[in-house]
Amino acid sequence: MSDVHTAVDPAKDDPEYAANLRRATLASSIGSALEYFDFALYGLSTALIFNVLFFPQDDPGMATVAAFATFGVGFVARPFGGLFFGILGDKLGRKWVLVITIVLMGGASTAIGLLPTYAAIGIWAPVLLVLMRLLQGFGAGAEQAGATVLMAEYAPIKRRGFFSALPFIGIQAGTLLAAVVFALISLMPEDQLLSWGWRVPFLASFVLILVALFIRMRLRETPTFIELEKHEQIAEHPMREIFTKGLPSVIVGVGLRMAENGGSYMFSTLGLAFFAAVVADADRSLLTWGVTLGSLIGIFSIPITGAISDRVGRRRVYRFGAVFMLLYAFPAWWLLSLGNYAIAIAVVAVGIGIGVNSMLGPQCAMLPEMFGNRHRYLGVAMAREISAVLAGGMAGVLGAYLIAVSDANWLLLAIYLAVLALITAASTFLVPETLRRDLTRTDDVVKVSRDEVGEGVDATTQTVRTVR
Repeated sequence: MSDVHTAVDPAKDDPEYAANLRRATLASSIGSALEYFDFALYGLSTALIFNVLFFPQDDPGMATVAAFATFGVGFVARPFGGLFFGILGDKLGRKWVLVITIVLMGGASTAIGLLPTYAAIGIWAPVLLVLMRLLQGFGAGAEQAGATVLMAEYAPIKRRGFFSALPFIGIQAGTLLAAVVFALISLMPEDQLLSWGWRVPFLASFVLILVALFIRMRLRETPTFIELEKHEQIAEHPMREIFTKGLPSVIVGVGLRMAENGGSYMFSTLGLAFFAAVVADADRSLLTWGVTLGSLIGIFSIPITGAISDRVGRRRVYRFGAVFMLLYAFPAWWLLSLGNYAIAIAVVAVGIGIGVNSMLGPQCAMLPEMFGNRHRYLGVAMAREISAVLAGGMAGVLGAYLIAVSDANWLLLAIYLAVLALITAASTFLVPETLRRDLTRTDDVVKVSRDEVGEGVDATTQTVRTVR
């Protein structure tokens, strides 16, 4: 069975391709918006609502830790969802898996808005919350990987970084929407907020499900997967391939995401809990404006850094973001410890908008470029979701524990974030430059020799000319 080496670069003037590119952008963007609306909303609710409504209040500090544990449960489920749906995505195609995951993920999020509280049914309240969180995480485990692969495989080669980053505006839009909605409902009287107000945003997820489902049903399969089918190279056992040939790329991909994913959740959710521990009776609505402004910055910084990576390479831009996060960790958490609202808002906004998103921009194209066509969906899903457990999920549980046992010592949280940034910075030296790699290739980038992949923009440009 021969390998596939012909680059798939659709004609710019092909109206059918242009229409499908628009549909792919919309389909992946709305899915990303729904995922991060739900996850950001859940994270914002964890420290201020779920800890009160779904757990006994004998020890409020431990109730908050327990609430963050349910937040982490969603991350635990994500690798299993990525594994299950990633295999289907590599065997059946990208489109239908994305249809299934949006229904599963959005349905679980809507159901959270219908759950009875601890006061109504006792211990069954957190049990049901954990179950819905597991289903939400299981669907989300393949949702973002699918959106990433979908856009990378549809995008024009020379502008893959820019186009692949466009759907991730949906991440910022979802996070922004969640922050705005949470800020608005936080203005309600506390008794109304805790009785019914918090349910409204979760129930509203149903609208996004319908819109995303309508668009995805009209989407065609990606050109590179069609190329696999044409050459009869679809993997019969993607999981076997990923744990033999693809494991080095998965490990490097996990390292690349530690600062991006961990930093995102540390600033957007743990930062809120830390500030609430520093300032008694902290104003909920004011605390969320840092996330809101960070998401607004991300709407611009993600496609810009994606476009820059099309010119100077993925690794340089990614490394900038990791080093920025490393240098930012200590002053950021010290400033948060001052208990000043304006400073806290600015710290969170810069941490998310610049630190996190300058890594997310190039990552959108880089992760799909790291994996071969036969197991790309599964590889991206495993890299994303294993890191989501180790970085995002642990950030909430471990961070909340550190806050509780250290009386909100900012230095411990700064060290935690700095370690994540060091791991990511080091990981950028373990992967060759992936710029303009031919996505119809079936070999992984980490195991390909430098002569084949290239060690910089000039080398990769030469590779593209050779492939063409």
